[in-house]
Formats: sequence, structure tokens, C-alpha cells
Amino acid sequence: MAPRLLPLPRQQSLYPPSVRNPFVHEGRLSARDKARIVLLGIILLPFRAICIALILLLSWPFAAIATFCHPGRGSVPLMGWKRRVTQCALQCLGRVMFFLMGFQVEVKGKVAGPLEAPILVVAPHSSFFDGIVCIIAGLPSIVSRLENLSAPVFGTILRSLQPVLVSRLDPDSRRNTINEITKRATSGGQWPQVLIFPEGTCTNRSCLITFKQGAFIPGVPVQPVLLRYPNKLDTVTWTWQGYSFKELCVMTFCQPLTRVEVEFLPVHVPTEEEKKDPTLFANRVRNTMATALNVPVTDHTFEDCRLMISAGQLTLPMEAGLVEFTKISKKLNLKWDPIRDQLDTFAAIANASKGGRIGMEEFAEHLKLPVSDVLKELFLLFDRNGDGTIDFREYVIGLSVLCNPANTEETIQMAFKLFDVDDDGSITEDEFACILRSSLGVPDLDVSQLFKEIDTDNSGKIAYNEFKDFAFKHPEYAKLFTTYLELQRCHLQTDEEDDYQTPEDTYSQSKTSLSEKTPIARNKVGPESNEEDLSSTSDKKDD
Repeated sequence: MAPRLLPLPRQQSLYPPSVRNPFVHEGRLSARDKARIVLLGIILLPFRAICIALILLLSWPFAAIATFCHPGRGSVPLMGWKRRVTQCALQCLGRVMFFLMGFQVEVKGKVAGPLEAPILVVAPHSSFFDGIVCIIAGLPSIVSRLENLSAPVFGTILRSLQPVLVSRLDPDSRRNTINEITKRATSGGQWPQVLIFPEGTCTNRSCLITFKQGAFIPGVPVQPVLLRYPNKLDTVTWTWQGYSFKELCVMTFCQPLTRVEVEFLPVHVPTEEEKKDPTLFANRVRNTMATALNVPVTDHTFEDCRLMISAGQLTLPMEAGLVEFTKISKKLNLKWDPIRDQLDTFAAIANASKGGRIGMEEFAEHLKLPVSDVLKELFLLFDRNGDGTIDFREYVIGLSVLCNPANTEETIQMAFKLFDVDDDGSITEDEFACILRSSLGVPDLDVSQLFKEIDTDNSGKIAYNEFKDFAFKHPEYAKLFTTYLELQRCHLQTDEEDDYQTPEDTYSQSKTSLSEKTPIARNKVGPESNEEDLSSTSDKKDD
């Protein structure tokens, strides 16, 4: 088989990032670490638990006074002595609490005022202990769920911080949250600064994932704030796969000392271009922070976490769901539900293999076809990195870039006419087997199982509607068909000595070559112009 060369290189931007999974933290404790935790924990754990409870109880009266007779849900800012007393008392108590918990804080840089930087953006976000930056920054407002206000003691303290509230039950929650952040950021200092973790979820600090746009839509200056935990034993990182909340609390409280660095970078004042484009604004701030942290950036988002969890529920490795959802969805115009459905299909294929990847054998079994040169060619189109397997990312890109564009009404009609040898409007099993055996080069191919799956009414013949329904549900077959015709042309063009051969001549000879192998002299495949356009779909993509 002559190798087919793609006229355009595949997009580098669709290649997976060379970083480890940012949502996994598999800590391993040595026997010495475990022994030290047990010995120190006998004294430190109960002492620190009692101290935390006492400080929360001491904080409650100040928070209650600040919120007494104050309008619900923070519709107006705290003013005057209530605001000054509350901030002073809660900030002091907060510092004492983290000190008693064993946190040693090193602060670099200087926090900007509300007029200079109405919004603080903090990254990387890797732990519930990151709340310490709120204490250091002077108790700015945070974004919190509405349900948290109903928690005993903590809810009152949270209300005194004048949070931006998010309701899961409100369909307009995202829009309302952005409007509230914008209102506060442009209030001229009447409201406290707003502190936001733009990553939107916890990571292991190995990279900076995509920043959400909420902090950047107002178009006001922001101050980047960096968090580091330079400890030999990491007991603070809380990700989607790793230690639980309780385990981290116990391990951290049993450490004699936990170091944390908080660095306030210079304020980033947006340009006019950045004010008009929040994505550009967010990316430039993220790049500044990543450079200071000396870590890479990736396009992972919270949606990747959801896919990762779904992959685990489907008994796939959790890493299988990491596709950099936001970048892939924007470039390929995909939505969450279709990608989630594709994960189900991928799992059904890949579960038979080890490692949650599709090999050549699994690919052929999924299509209910034997391994052949044509099938290998299609597999290579999916296998973007050439490692001999297809991961979920490659599968999504392959369906979107290769198969779905080829799976048009014209392609399906053309394929149906090719199979309909006697041109009677239906396909028998003999006709179906004859064409597949010829196109795949497998003379003893058994197609009965595949034929029965397409023949949904068990009539012994495949009508066009049945053929079309099956094709739309299995777009790989459309690409398999067009790949076969492309290979036929490649063979003909290799053997042809006339350099001025026309596309119509090529198509005509491709049709003749196929006719020599199968009795389809009276069969009309389709218009020449349509075939030329459809068969080159994948080659003309910017893939």
C-alpha cells in the first residue's frame, strides 16, 4: 500500500500538553512519616482542634454585630465602625488561628488598595488552606455558594465578609455573579476588594490551568497573588484524586510546621484591547503568574475534572477524560453532552484493552471488520501521535475532524448507491458482502453480524433510511468509505504516467478499478463533482 501524505501538517495546538495530570496528587507517606504523624498527633491534633473551635466561637460575636440589622445577601456594603471593627477583629483572630495550626507565613510584595486593584486573582488554587491569603489580604470579599450562609457559626462569619453569592438553583447564576463582581469592582472603593481563584478548581500546582473570565470581564486592574507551599512533605494539596478533606486536616494538624509563601505581584492594568477581550486579559495575567512560578500553562478546565470523574465511573483510567475541554470544544465547536456521550462509546471500545486506549484489534472489533490495509489507514488518521493506540482525546478529534465532516447526506447516498449493485433501492447481504470484500481486500469476509445490525427491521434487505440512520450513529464508516476511494486514487495516480490527468479522469478510473473487482457495471455511485469534494474532506482540514 502506497503511503498517503497529508498535504497540511496536523495542528500543533491540538496536541496534548506535556504535563502531568494537574488534578491528581498521590502522596506517599514513608514509615518514618507515619510514625511521626502518630506521635506528634497525640498532642498536636487535639490541641489544634480545640484552638480552632475556640477562635471560631470568639469570631462569631464580631460577625453577628456586623451583620445585625444588615440587609440580607449583602445588597449594600458594610460601612463605618461596623466594617472597621469587624475587619480588624476577624483578621487578628484569623492570623492567630493559622499560627496555632502551625502555619508559618512569608509575605512578599505589598497588597494594593481597593482603588488601585479592585480585584485580587490568586493562583495556583490547590487547597482549602488557601483561605489564608484572604486573611493576609485584609479580608476581601470572596465568591461563595449561597447554601454556605446557613452553616452554624461559619455562616455568620462568612456573611460578615460580604461574599459574592452563587446559587445553584438560579439558572441566571453565572450572569448575576458577573454583574455583582462588576458592580463591586467599579464602586470606587465602597465595597471591599473581591478575591477570586480564577482556575475555579483545585490542582496539584504543577501548572496553571485555564483562568475563568469572571475576574476579567469588568475590565478593571487586577493584582495577581501567588501561593506556594515549600514543604518537604506535602499535606495540603487537595485534588480530585488523592487525600480526602479529613486526611489532609489530620496530617497537616499533626505537622509541627507548615510553610506557606504569599507573593503579591505588581498590579496588572488592562489595555484597551484586554478590556474588550476578557480571554486575552486572563491569558496574559496567567502567563505573568506562570512565569513567576516557573510552571507551564495548560488549557485544562473544571469540565476536564467532570470528564475525568466520568471516565473513572466507566472503569477507565481517570486520565482518559483529560482532553483540555475548553480548547477542544472551541476549536471543534463541540458541546459538553456530545463529548460525554462519546466517552461512553469510547469506554465500550477501550474497556477490552489494557490502559484505557484503543488498539488496532479493538478498533476493528468495534467496526465489526477484520484488520485490512484500508482499516489501518483509517486507524492511522485517528492515531495522531503514531504510538499505535487511540486515546480519548484522539478519538474525539478524529470523529470531529475526520468522520463527521465526511458523514454528509451526499456521502451516505453515494455509499448506498455503491452497495446497491442492482440499483433496486435496497441492499442485500450478498451485495453488501461483495463490496466490502472487494474494498477491504478480504475475500472470505463474514459481514452477517454487521448486516444484521444495520437491518433493523430484519427484512433481509437494507433500505436507505436504515443505512442512513446507521451511518449517522457510526460516522467511522463514512470515513472508511471515503478513505477507500482516496486510496484507490492514490494507487491510480502512482501508476499513471500522464502528469496532466484530470480529476474527472481519476474518478472515472477509480470507478473502473472498483468495477473490475465487483459486478457493479450498472451501478451509479454519484456525481463526479460531489465525489471529488467529499473525498478530500480530511486532506483540506487544518488538521
